[in-house]
Amino acid sequence: MILRKVWGSVWNRSSSGNDSAGQRAVRVSAPSSLGAFDQLPMDILIQILRLIGPRDAVKLSLSCRAWNSLVSDNRLWIFYLQCSQEPWDSIFFAEMNLRLGFPLRMYSTHTGELSFMRIYGQRAQVPGSIIIDGGSGYCKYGWSKYACPSGRSATFLEFGNVESPIYSRLQQFFATIFTRMQVKPSMQPVVLTFPVCHFDDTESAKASRRQLKSAILSVLFDMNVPAVCAVNQAILALYSARRTSGIVVNIGFHVTTILPILHGKVMRQVGIEVIGFGALKLTSFLKEKMQENNIPFQSLYTVRTLKENICYVAADYKAELSRDTQASMEVAGEGWFTLSKERFQTGEILFQPRLAGMRAMGLHQAVALCMDHCEAAELTGDDSWFKTVVLAGGSACLPGIAERLHKELHGLLPTSTVNGVRVIPPPYGVDTAWHGAKLISNLSTFPGPWCMTKKQFRRKSRLNLMW
Repeated sequence: MILRKVWGSVWNRSSSGNDSAGQRAVRVSAPSSLGAFDQLPMDILIQILRLIGPRDAVKLSLSCRAWNSLVSDNRLWIFYLQCSQEPWDSIFFAEMNLRLGFPLRMYSTHTGELSFMRIYGQRAQVPGSIIIDGGSGYCKYGWSKYACPSGRSATFLEFGNVESPIYSRLQQFFATIFTRMQVKPSMQPVVLTFPVCHFDDTESAKASRRQLKSAILSVLFDMNVPAVCAVNQAILALYSARRTSGIVVNIGFHVTTILPILHGKVMRQVGIEVIGFGALKLTSFLKEKMQENNIPFQSLYTVRTLKENICYVAADYKAELSRDTQASMEVAGEGWFTLSKERFQTGEILFQPRLAGMRAMGLHQAVALCMDHCEAAELTGDDSWFKTVVLAGGSACLPGIAERLHKELHGLLPTSTVNGVRVIPPPYGVDTAWHGAKLISNLSTFPGPWCMTKKQFRRKSRLNLMW
């Protein structure tokens, strides 16, 4: 109401007097003048534009060149974007680094190079997409416009299982997701998180990766999905941390992988380190400890619930052994459980696998080895791209793991390497990869540069057959 009065008062003053209608029209449309609003400071004008909202601001920009110039101010549209559901730092990172699609381009991050007025309008027109983050343990799925996944389920599909026809298993997997979301596959693009598999870079491994991706795309396009974007889970976790280069430590269901990623591409030529156990081993180890200490439970679900809620990683394992670490929690349907040393012994096997009877590198040793390979390879003039370590996966959410890994790396790496090393916990917890897919799904340029259509896939398949 106040705004209407101010607006009406200024408009009345600007149209008062003996000017003819033609003279007033010429005056208002003059490119160098805002009419009576010329008397107001720029900051006040921006505040007025913020209050009237983006739609009315666009209409006002059509009245004359002066208003168009003012409305086009990036500060105004940054404010409108900040009012959206996504955090501004996520929007800024995505639009500055990801909008041109893969492979990522390296260019200046100067805000003035982009028109955020145009970006706002383009983002408003981006179609909603379905995000399917199907890991080896659990699947998260939902709409790109939502703040978090709308559904979760245990993954009944192992993507790399060659003992049964992969096409039929994939078809069942995606059909179940679409049914649960109550959507028709032909209505929305799909953003699919591609699992980390076949760790080496031999010709047979490359062929296996191509075969798997081709099978996934074939199933989705046979279901009439209009466009598909398939991206590695580790890359999406890195995007969630607002990075395009770094090392991603993905604690998966069966294995833990350490992947060096440069400008959004997994650098297999540097090497991917693999620790032969993951979240399932941690849960099994806690189960064994509970059995040793005569703590009864009914199912592995109970053990996993306790692991996810009251277990942690100690900053100093030996010192923690002498402390009182007892804690209790209630598991629905089974009652109360009390754990003590089991709480930090479970996560400790990531750093000391021998505690669980395994002969494998510790997490810190594998990351340090990967950094050593990256530094020796000299892939780019930037010698710090691999010094950001992003954690991903459900078990990577254990409290204390990021701090412990940072501490252990400082004890292993030479001074020249360790300076500048950062370890970032999963930015969005267990949904980190899903949120990385969300960044891509809501880009102003989506689905264009990130997606493949059915026509493009068929053409590419025919070319591959020819060669």
